[in-house]
Amino acid sequence: MDTLPVSMPGFVWGYRFPVDGSKPTRLTNSAVAADLTIDDGFYWLHLNLADARVPALLDTLSGLNDDAKSALTTHDTHAAITVDEQLLYGTLVDCQREFDHETADLGWLHFAISDRFIITTRLQPLRSVERARLLIEKNPAKFTRPVDLFELLVTEFQRTLISIVMDLTEELNVIEDFVYDTAPRDERRRLAPVRRTVVRIHRHLRTMLALMRRAAASDDDEMPFGFEDIAGRLTARLETVDHDIYALQDRARLLHEEIDSKLSSETNRHLYILSIMTAFLLPPTLVTGFFGMNTADLPFTQGATGTEYAIVLIIASIALAWWLLKRVDIL
Repeated sequence: MDTLPVSMPGFVWGYRFPVDGSKPTRLTNSAVAADLTIDDGFYWLHLNLADARVPALLDTLSGLNDDAKSALTTHDTHAAITVDEQLLYGTLVDCQREFDHETADLGWLHFAISDRFIITTRLQPLRSVERARLLIEKNPAKFTRPVDLFELLVTEFQRTLISIVMDLTEELNVIEDFVYDTAPRDERRRLAPVRRTVVRIHRHLRTMLALMRRAAASDDDEMPFGFEDIAGRLTARLETVDHDIYALQDRARLLHEEIDSKLSSETNRHLYILSIMTAFLLPPTLVTGFFGMNTADLPFTQGATGTEYAIVLIIASIALAWWLLKRVDIL
């Protein structure tokens, strides 16, 4: 990997795809903006928005209107897809990638596509983008149009979601085993992150599906060449994983309800035991309260056996309470 300082602001990597469909050329860090269009093919430029000079670089690239430039430099955290003047631009949701591991934290990929280029920007490294780059290295002949790369990005995002769904399913399996175990355990704290992740992914995925359908319904003269062909395939892919995530969300909700039900049952059992103990202790308390009054002529105050009589009364009151509870079927 090239580790030298970059010539283009925010440059992460870039590819130039020849018009004859041969192997694309990966640009080095010393590449300049003019190197992107030295032939009749198209290029993919991937930029890091952490560099504040990226907007100035985009101003030097031809083919971008003001709305597309704004879409590439925005810091909005919601999905958007716009078709205008044979440009496709907006924001896709993705999952972040750390240097040593992959995460389920959401990130945002901003893009602009025409027949001559695909430009993407981001703040954090993203899982789908990196896998798409690796696939280009392995099988470059599959990608002959910029929209093919867009399809690849969305497809890799779908595969990322499938991977997350499998991980969350395994986590729910473990939680479910504990929930339906005989020993009661409160798994709400462990279930909460799973539900939060599922809800966030499902919300953004539904938005992407709606935007994809809306973009596919745009006028043919407005959309880039080939987008109409891939829009249906991408929508079908996203709908498939959407069903899986919805099922996962429903399963997590049912597990939460089951945990609440078990905890409620356990609380009711404790309250039942406490009520029984109170019922048993209330009559002896009445006896001891009566003999604790500092008044004259209390029973058993004369003689040496008053305490024994009081103990007998306490035991008798407990037995009476037990008989009454059995009589009304509480015990």
